[in-house]
Amino acid sequence: MPGKINPVICESVLQVAAHVLGCDATIAFCGQAGNFELNVMMPIMALRLLEAIEFSANVVKIFTEKCVLGIEANKQRCNEMVEQSLAMVTALAPVIGYDTGAEIAKEALNAGKTVREVAQARNIVPDDELNAILDPWRATHPGMPEKE
Repeated sequence: MPGKINPVICESVLQVAAHVLGCDATIAFCGQAGNFELNVMMPIMALRLLEAIEFSANVVKIFTEKCVLGIEANKQRCNEMVEQSLAMVTALAPVIGYDTGAEIAKEALNAGKTVREVAQARNIVPDDELNAILDPWRATHPGMPEKE
């Protein structure tokens, strides 16, 4: 298909994870097969351990170079997604109560509006207070301050 991009690097990470799990199972089995403190399985244990380490290191390096480096968040889109989240009503619940918060969330969902838009339309608190309550950065700090 023209223009299709296959996630081969991500798929390789999953393949290595499966391989490492297999190595772990081999190592566990070998550890149980050590008789009389003469573990004849030590060579295969060492081989699988080194193999798991090597595969993991290689896939992490490639994943970092090809998939992680250079990633930048689209701040505008992130802000839009936060603003559209019904979870925003959680910050309002201590101020307006659970039931009113649930009503606002349901109305926002049904009307295709944000929690802020519905709360503003209902005029539940002054706009400056609403903006302070619905500040998403405020929710990222422990111990969100209660309404004063």
